[in-house]
Amino acid sequence: MADTTTHPLLTRSSLRRQRLIGIALMCGALICFSCLDATAKWVNRSVDPLVTVWARYMSAFLLTAAVLNPWTQPGLLKTRHLPLQLVRSTLLFLSTLCNFVALQYLQLVETMSIIFSTPLLVALLAGPILGEYVGARRMAAIGVGFVGILVITRPGLGAMHPAVLLSVAGAVAYAFYGITTRMLASHDSTATTTFYSGLAGIVLMTPLLPWIWTTPPSPLTWLLLALTGVFGGLGHWLLILAHARAPAAILSPFIYSQIIWMLALGYILFGDWPDPWTFAGAGIVIASGLYLLYRERVRHQEPERSA
Repeated sequence: MADTTTHPLLTRSSLRRQRLIGIALMCGALICFSCLDATAKWVNRSVDPLVTVWARYMSAFLLTAAVLNPWTQPGLLKTRHLPLQLVRSTLLFLSTLCNFVALQYLQLVETMSIIFSTPLLVALLAGPILGEYVGARRMAAIGVGFVGILVITRPGLGAMHPAVLLSVAGAVAYAFYGITTRMLASHDSTATTTFYSGLAGIVLMTPLLPWIWTTPPSPLTWLLLALTGVFGGLGHWLLILAHARAPAAILSPFIYSQIIWMLALGYILFGDWPDPWTFAGAGIVIASGLYLLYRERVRHQEPERSA
């Protein structure tokens, strides 16, 4: 007769293994996104950033279409909220556009530190848009997080490059993108939403190519342009796989590990090393984001207590 007393242990062990795999996939996705930004910054030195944006979406679309298309996925194009899908796609395009242009002038760590404000913005916007209002403690954390952004940008002190405003605009667009993604999650499949993600970037940028085109000066530049889509597409795919194996509450804190990869790539490829103010501001933003995640976990575990 089999000993069933070990089954709970096996279940816990299997669950732990799945979560570790999810964390590894999450870290892999973040490495891909870091490589995407570093590649965009590199090729922007020889081609127009708008060409880089177009290449990122076109190569990602071709890569995605090879796996997700109406033939392999019947009904893929059917959506219950086409206008919202188009708005979401446009928001992602605007976020990418602002970020890629800002990367011409800012360090990788600077842009990433500003992007880290996205969870704060989502928490703030979720109230009026989704009815998910935050409590006093989380509102205070959001306020502290924005102080961190001011420490990074230092407006009015002569240290702020105008491109910082583009990076902030990109973070705002990405926050609205996150909100619309949550709104679509209960209506359309992940495959449908993924397919529509890059549509706006292709539709809006392709007609502009005759006016913005810059011929890549070398085969390496052509390869790097193609890799922007590969890094972006692979990163989002790993992200989906990670969330299929582990809860968002476990994966979310690892988002902030991306600053390690951005710091390493910025130093190795461009010789960039952030000043102490950037480190301090990034630390404040990360601490605020982690506190928001902690309060969210407490709120779900103890719904009777105020968040």
